[in-house]
Amino acid sequence: MRFVVVTGMSGGGKSTALHMLEDVGFYCVDNLPVPLIEQFVELIAMPGSEVEKVALGLDVRVDQPFEDAQKALEKLKKNGYNFEILFMEAGDSVLLKRYKETRRMHPLSPGGRVEDGIHKERKILQDIKGKADYVIDTSNLLTRELKEEIDRIFVKNEEYNSLMVTILSFGFKHGIPADADLVFDVRFLPNPYYIEELKYKTGNDKEVQDYVMDFPEAGIFIDKLTDMLEFLIPNYVKEGKYQLVIGIGCTGGKHRSVTLANKLYERLKNKGNYGLKIAHRDVRAQGI
Repeated sequence: MRFVVVTGMSGGGKSTALHMLEDVGFYCVDNLPVPLIEQFVELIAMPGSEVEKVALGLDVRVDQPFEDAQKALEKLKKNGYNFEILFMEAGDSVLLKRYKETRRMHPLSPGGRVEDGIHKERKILQDIKGKADYVIDTSNLLTRELKEEIDRIFVKNEEYNSLMVTILSFGFKHGIPADADLVFDVRFLPNPYYIEELKYKTGNDKEVQDYVMDFPEAGIFIDKLTDMLEFLIPNYVKEGKYQLVIGIGCTGGKHRSVTLANKLYERLKNKGNYGLKIAHRDVRAQGI
């Protein structure tokens, strides 16, 4: 029997992850009272049980201390029940935005400030996060991308590291992305905006890509950047980093940055056991 405990920050995507696990054949139970956890696991693990895959959702609630749930899990492990822990994570600013959009109160600060509840919850969950087998940061994930991660871990059973790498093109005139960990400026390359037939195209179009990559400096840049990232990424994984955003910027975020972000994505795709996605923040923005 495969037994997965799904927990994490409120608003981090735990319920969504449970629904996705249910879709791939897991028997899912959410917020089971702590005194019933051991009985539940013993029941489904009995000889003759037809349940082969189980997911148990656990979160921080006012009516039962989370440390009681952790003690219940420790007892299960001592009694020979093996389980994996999936921790759903998101940045504080993202969680706050999600709470504001849904107009929900945080379970640890009913009637109070959501920020206070987030900080309390993060402290409470610190220990179980450190023990998690998988940490998925949903801060920059689309629903379909989360599904791909769930499938990669629990359906395809691929080797997993918790790092999600996002390659993000942007325009400096619209501001540097606040969540960028690494930022690279490609404004040293000639701007296709000033070529009439390329002006209204983007780095997603072959004509613009051919123009940008025709300059030797573009090829040298992508070679050196790929080499550096192939060194850095495994070390970020080793240090337990969950999210890496690589920003590639030009003036308007439509031509050069988009082209080189696409080329970098192709270079890094299928190179390692980390998640990889690409986004073009300003490709539809007005101006150069």
